[in-house]
Amino acid sequence: MAAAVAAARVGRGRLRSSPCYGPPRGSGAGGRLLCPASCGGGAPAVAVAAASSQPGIGEEERYCMELVRKRDYEGFLCSLLLPAELRSSVFALRAFNVELAQIKDAVTQKTIGLMRIEFWRKAVEDIYRDNAPQQPVARELWKAIKRQNLTKKWLTKIIDEREKNLDDRAYRNINELEAYAENTQSVLLYLTLEALGVRDLHADHAASHIGKAQGIVTCLRATPYHASRGKVFLPVDICMLHSVSQEDFIRHKQEQKVKDVIYDVASQAHVHLEHARSFRKNVPVKAFPAFLYTVALEDYLNKIQKADFNIFHPSLHRKSPLLPLQLYIRSWKKTY
Repeated sequence: MAAAVAAARVGRGRLRSSPCYGPPRGSGAGGRLLCPASCGGGAPAVAVAAASSQPGIGEEERYCMELVRKRDYEGFLCSLLLPAELRSSVFALRAFNVELAQIKDAVTQKTIGLMRIEFWRKAVEDIYRDNAPQQPVARELWKAIKRQNLTKKWLTKIIDEREKNLDDRAYRNINELEAYAENTQSVLLYLTLEALGVRDLHADHAASHIGKAQGIVTCLRATPYHASRGKVFLPVDICMLHSVSQEDFIRHKQEQKVKDVIYDVASQAHVHLEHARSFRKNVPVKAFPAFLYTVALEDYLNKIQKADFNIFHPSLHRKSPLLPLQLYIRSWKKTY
């Protein structure tokens, strides 16, 4: 894969675009992808107040919204723009994903992490038997499954991949990172499409590529956080291609070869984003709200390009004040 990446490189003025088609809803190899709290943040006060103080919102739903707001800021904003009757279901799905994603950072021993994974595995089994545990996210997930008839295998696939995530090792190559992203982020989009009532092959293809782009961007965004803890999870083959070691990232080196690694990884996210948008003419308009996250991905890729692919640049850790407006405009235009 490293050779393919090297062959596809273009000038550093722009992120490259090249064919990278993958099967929708594919199976994946293990890997590691985290989204620590430092990647999230709080939404604007007005948006939070408007969302969380709506009449009729129960404590369990409010709990899910607050969890997503804190740990998946962009996902929170995107969910607010979904049809009102679906928001609670999608917040439940995103809260479920957050609960699983944060296990690694919340434990110091893998055994404890496996116990928490097992709790959610059993919770999903019990939910589909109409015996949801008395836990806010589990209760809201049960309601979402009853309302939208969500497919069980997608939920279990996320659990399986998050379990592999407990192993502290870098991705061997970009394909492994993409496989992990497919089985977590893309699957979350498949579930969102189900909630929207969309069953369409073109929408599935778009969701597959958007999820992979999101997984790659999440890995990039988390790199400074991981490096501060003496860990690096960027694809090994791309690092080797540019003779970059994990120590280079841990020491926050900003040599050209380090930026070249970031450029290659970011370019792959850009490739998936472009492919997802190539399906726009064939994707049902009803599916577009599920794909609003592309706005946040595009925003990050633009920022990292302006920072000359310096993954430690301060601008990459600041939330864009215009993102809520950009999301609203894209939603109003009914596109992604």
